[in-house]
Amino acid sequence: MNKITLKIEGMACNMCEAHMNETVRKAVPGAGKVSSSFRKGETVFLSDEPVDEEMLKKAIGDTGYEMKSMTVEPYESKGLFGILR
Repeated sequence: MNKITLKIEGMACNMCEAHMNETVRKAVPGAGKVSSSFRKGETVFLSDEPVDEEMLKKAIGDTGYEMKSMTVEPYESKGLFGILR
């Protein structure tokens, strides 16, 4: 599983965060734990499958925001109390 962090320009409020979360869920089937922060200017989500960066950039651009970058890093699920499963 991978943790994907997107740097997004143009989010200004909580509704922008919700809109971005919805856009990512529609563009990336199986995206999990999608979370956006307009203050940080980023959206973070988990995915088991590789993510097509250009397709995601276009989907975000079509909604009026701009994806500046995408970072992918391995993600390990932690169980109760932070113990690795």
